[in-house]
Amino acid sequence: MPVALLVTVSPRLPGLLAAAGWRAVTAAPAVLALPGAAATAAALRTEGIEVTDVADPAAAAAAGPGAVLLAAPEEAAGWEGVPRIEGAPEPPGARLLDVVGVMDRLRSPGGCPWDAEQTHATLRGYLLEEAHEAYDAIVDDDPVAMREELGDVLLQVAFHARVAAEAEPGRRFDVDDVAGDLVDKLVRRHPHVFADAGPRDVAAVERGWDEIKATEKQRRSPTEGVSRSQPAGSWGAALAGRAARAGLPTPPAAELTAADPAELGEQLLGLVVAARQRGWDAEDALRTAVRRYADELDVAAHARADG
Repeated sequence: MPVALLVTVSPRLPGLLAAAGWRAVTAAPAVLALPGAAATAAALRTEGIEVTDVADPAAAAAAGPGAVLLAAPEEAAGWEGVPRIEGAPEPPGARLLDVVGVMDRLRSPGGCPWDAEQTHATLRGYLLEEAHEAYDAIVDDDPVAMREELGDVLLQVAFHARVAAEAEPGRRFDVDDVAGDLVDKLVRRHPHVFADAGPRDVAAVERGWDEIKATEKQRRSPTEGVSRSQPAGSWGAALAGRAARAGLPTPPAAELTAADPAELGEQLLGLVVAARQRGWDAEDALRTAVRRYADELDVAAHARADG
């Protein structure tokens, strides 16, 4: 077989060739490319390297001796016995590029009419639903379901970013803006990892995180930035935790007779049932109390800031 070396390349990263792949391509008497390597072949041609497209293995086998064949990983499966190198190792996360590409196809002319007409407003319910389903999969400790449901959450992120990329100036952003802001935030809030801040224990890391957030957000009250649409129990716990860290008042703790979380859950369920028997909505009652506490917390925080 005339092909002397098989070089696998990435269809997602056509301009990427590792050192070994680049040496093989530039030293070969002839470079061939199967269809899966077409994008890499085009990138090499722009650099002045002659690449011949071949439709299939039979056409590649008819080439002169010593040829280097570029192929996508899935095309390389039938070339047993031919030396090969991984010419473009893909970094972790490379398949996220496929997510962006598929989303772009769905929203572009000729794509899916349903996807094309969605807006942030029409999609917001799906984001909440998918997040709940991912949460359930984590609670169930079901890795197969986790993998699927986290993918659905990722879809919502990609979908909203693609919708925003089409918005008018001033409201426009894209998936790279989302990712860039996230990376910047993670680096900024982990100086003990990315800067010379020295090692810290978990408690110190949490304090540092809160201090950095306070500097970034310039918030006057612990209620700012806490989601009000989350369940009332989570909302109340978040507010109480923030208030305690800020040195602001928290509601008096009730007597806790439960010996463990399981017993606490049973007691809370009993309260829900008792409330229902009286015609009360336990979630609504707790939400009203948390909302009242949030208002009191705002007053206390603003009074301290003005004083």
